[in-house]
Amino acid sequence: MRVLHTADWHLGQHFLTGQERTTEQQAFLDWLLLTVQAQAIEVLVIAGDIFDTQTPSYTAQELYYTFLVKMQATGCRDIVVVGGNHDSPTMLNASRRLLRQLRIHVVGGVPTDAAEQILHLSAANGRPGLVVCAVPFLRDRDIRLAVAGETSDDRQLRIRQSIAGHYAALADHESVVRQREHDVPVLATGHLYAAGGEAREGAERDVHIGGLGLIGAEHFPATFDYVALGHLHRPQVVGGRAHIRYSGSPVPLSFTEADDKQQVLLLEFSGAGAPAITSLPVPVTRRLQRFHGTLEEVEADILAFDNSAFPLVAWADVLVRSDETPAEVQRRVQAVLQLQKAQVLAPRGVRHQRATEAADLAESTIPLALLHELTVDEVFSRRVASLPPERAAALAATFGELRQLLAEADPLAWGGTDA
Repeated sequence: MRVLHTADWHLGQHFLTGQERTTEQQAFLDWLLLTVQAQAIEVLVIAGDIFDTQTPSYTAQELYYTFLVKMQATGCRDIVVVGGNHDSPTMLNASRRLLRQLRIHVVGGVPTDAAEQILHLSAANGRPGLVVCAVPFLRDRDIRLAVAGETSDDRQLRIRQSIAGHYAALADHESVVRQREHDVPVLATGHLYAAGGEAREGAERDVHIGGLGLIGAEHFPATFDYVALGHLHRPQVVGGRAHIRYSGSPVPLSFTEADDKQQVLLLEFSGAGAPAITSLPVPVTRRLQRFHGTLEEVEADILAFDNSAFPLVAWADVLVRSDETPAEVQRRVQAVLQLQKAQVLAPRGVRHQRATEAADLAESTIPLALLHELTVDEVFSRRVASLPPERAAALAATFGELRQLLAEADPLAWGGTDA
């Protein structure tokens, strides 16, 4: 059985200019269609965050549904779609019954009957080929009830136990155990932050209240021959276990991801047991480039920048450390950007930091940023960074609960910006 693992498409994402990433995302989907066909993929797994917001635009929805229709001509027999923390379970599930007729299996949120997350997919010969435990993003209401008076540590433990218990219950389900005993491989999905995974400021934030690393590699049952994860945008292995992986985002979604290698993962199962795993690089259509340094360094780097190998003009993050006046910095940098306008644009403008100020902050791990460039979560994290860990964790837990309740009551209130 040949399976392709991808996640975190974030269709409809708005970048710094406020424009959707439609051109780049369409290029990825076109490439994915060709790849599925060329690699004779039998099952496509999308591990959450198909959309960037719970109220995706018409353009984003058109990308999604057009892709699903075109997939019918590729020879891929089944598509598995699970919801992420950005996705609206209701929106994804609205077309579930119709899409099932096309062998597209959508699990937008945790169903009332947990067994509905267990998918039995056939091989080309009609025999059982793969079991998928299709676990979407587990929202707080899916995994625990609030307990009055519990501490932050108690809350963390309760969430961790609930997530692990959810996976254990699926792994122990009679139909899963029976199929694996008959040499049928078992794949599980997840959209969460696993302990040891690398997240970045501005790219991914905590998806469960209270903090990071709520579940480790050891919490995934041995029944699972592969765990296809989404949420973290950098491709990575969890806990040193090669069969538990984040595929990463196929399109760089922020400047913090500029150096990542976008990919999808090809899995080749030969019965039960870990699959052979091959990374398939995704072509980059638009580079995200950082120009940080002194005024002279930034000018030279922009003038030397060569984007000829890429079809779209690069987007740049420009930060100049100089004691020149802001007006002079803007004048000089804009002049070289104008000379290179066919190669690179600076959608967030030119940021200026005085060299003396930069020296004072040289040992700081927090980059200088304007308030409007930060998300609500990033502002909150910086506000509590100087507090004792226990106090910061307790405040983060409360903030997370309030934020989640507000997002569920009114998705538009957060503008679809939480990661």
